[in-house]
Amino acid sequence: MKKLFACICLLIIVLGCKEAVASEEVASVSMAAPMENKDKMVDATVEETAPTETQIIRTSNLRFETDNLTDSYQNIQKAIVKHKGTLQNDASGKDYGSTFRNLTIRIPNTSFIPFLDEISKGVNHFDRKEISSQDVTEQYIDLESRMLSKKTLEKRYLQLLQKANKVTEIIEIEGKLAEIREEIEAKEGQFRYLKNQISMSTVTIEMYTNDASQSGTTSSFGGKIWNEIKSGFNGLSRFILGIISIWPFLIISILIFIFIKRKFKKKTQ
Repeated sequence: MKKLFACICLLIIVLGCKEAVASEEVASVSMAAPMENKDKMVDATVEETAPTETQIIRTSNLRFETDNLTDSYQNIQKAIVKHKGTLQNDASGKDYGSTFRNLTIRIPNTSFIPFLDEISKGVNHFDRKEISSQDVTEQYIDLESRMLSKKTLEKRYLQLLQKANKVTEIIEIEGKLAEIREEIEAKEGQFRYLKNQISMSTVTIEMYTNDASQSGTTSSFGGKIWNEIKSGFNGLSRFILGIISIWPFLIISILIFIFIKRKFKKKTQ
């Protein structure tokens, strides 16, 4: 009985030793795992931390008539300052019978609707009022993920560059790094532009007035007659100047006509 108990104890000790050796081998294998597996873990972490918040680009296009362009512009300018926006473009001009002013405004996304509500208060009617929202969440996540993946790849090549000994290997790795860095810069530029479009909404305003005093036109009958007289005089002036500009051709034509006429008279005689 004692011999049997001793054999069982010896068997337990042997099995315990084997398990200890196996655990040490697993630990050594995990410590010596290749960098590629670790990089895969890094990539997985990048994908898991990708933003899930909805990314929206908002734009608006407005067109309306106003009684006073100056007052309307000043009201819009106050709203821009209040909502911390910027006036990106300001163009004005005159059509026959009207004066217009076109504005392009960038407004923080959080103030988009409040800004539209404020500038709409003094408008009786909109000829056009367009508000659009474009969901670019998928594009945002995809672009960010590609950019981070390229940066991870760049780190790998930098590690290989430190270990490289041959000149040919160094040149090849540096060539790959140059390509990767160029792609990273392009992705970063696209990403910055997309983030700017998301954070700052674009509002385009076309406003005009038919007020004769602001447009510079004259609606009286006498004024119209005077404008037609000036138009006719300008037309006559352009005609005379056109004839003067071709005087050499006129002289040559006259001389040829006289020569042909004399020849014809001689033949008839």
